Amino acid sequence: MTFHGSLVAIITPFRNGQVDEKALGDLIEWQIANGTDGIVPCGTTGESATLTHEEHKRVVEFTIEAVKRRVPVIAGTGSNATDEAIELTRHARSVGADAALLISPYYNKPTQEGLYRHHKAIAEAVEIPQILYNIPGRTAVNMAPATVARLATLKNIVGIKEGAGSLQQVSEIVQACGDRFTVLSGDDALTLPMMAVGAKGVITVTANIAPADMAAMVDVWEAGNVAKARALHFKLYPLFQALFFETNPVPVKHALALMGRATADVRLPLCAMSQENLDKLTRVMKDYGLV
Repeated sequence: MTFHGSLVAIITPFRNGQVDEKALGDLIEWQIANGTDGIVPCGTTGESATLTHEEHKRVVEFTIEAVKRRVPVIAGTGSNATDEAIELTRHARSVGADAALLISPYYNKPTQEGLYRHHKAIAEAVEIPQILYNIPGRTAVNMAPATVARLATLKNIVGIKEGAGSLQQVSEIVQACGDRFTVLSGDDALTLPMMAVGAKGVITVTANIAPADMAAMVDVWEAGNVAKARALHFKLYPLFQALFFETNPVPVKHALALMGRATADVRLPLCAMSQENLDKLTRVMKDYGLV
C-alpha cells in the first residue's frame, strides 16, 4: 500500500470532556465523501498528548471501524519513550491500522544516533508500515537527512512527514532516499513547493475544514496541471495562515465549531482562542465561504 495525496490529520472532537464518537464518525464520512486520501487519528491535531492510553487506543479503533477500509488509516503511535511507542504501535497493528505515524521523541532531545535506535527498535518490534514524523518546532530535535536515509533502509520504514519547514532538507531527503521512500508535507503552506521537489502529498490540518480543495490541489499537481495547483494553493493560503493564529488544533476546532461539525472544546493546557483571533478566523472563514 502506498500513502499519498491529501491525508487528514483529523481532530479528536470532545463533548462534555469526553471523546465525541458521533462527531468523529460524521467527520470521517464527510472527509471520505470529499476526496480525502487517508485518515490520520491521534496525531498533534488529534490532541494525542492529552488523551489517556485507553482513549488513544479507542480513537484508533473507532476510526478503523468507521473507515471500513475505504481509505488508509495511519495511526499516530509515537512517544518519547520507545517502549510506549512500541506498545501503541503494536495496538494499532492489532486493530487493523494500515500504517503508524511516529513522531520523533520530544522533550528528552536524543542525539541523531538515539533517534536512529528509537525508530529502528520500533521497526524491528512491529510489522507494520511506519512513517517518521519530523517536527523540530515541537520536539526540539531535528531529524537530519542522513538519519532519515539510514532509517529508510529498514523494511518497515516507508516514509516521513517532514515538518521542519526547510525545502533544502526535503530536497536532501528525496535525493538520499529515492522512490521507495515517501515524503509527505507536514506544513500545509509548503505542500505545493514540497511536491515540486518530490513529496507525494501532505498530512494536513486544513483538510479538516476544506477537504475537497486540499485533495484537489494535490490531485491536479499530480496530473500535471501546475497552474490549477498554484491557484488552489493561493485560494487555500488564507486558511493555512488562519489555522495557526494560535497553537494547532485550537483554531481548527473553532473553525469546525463555526461550521457546526464539532465543538471547539480542547483539553488543558490548550484553551479557547482569544476573542481577537477568533474574530479574525471567522472573517477568513466567511471570506472563503465556509460559514
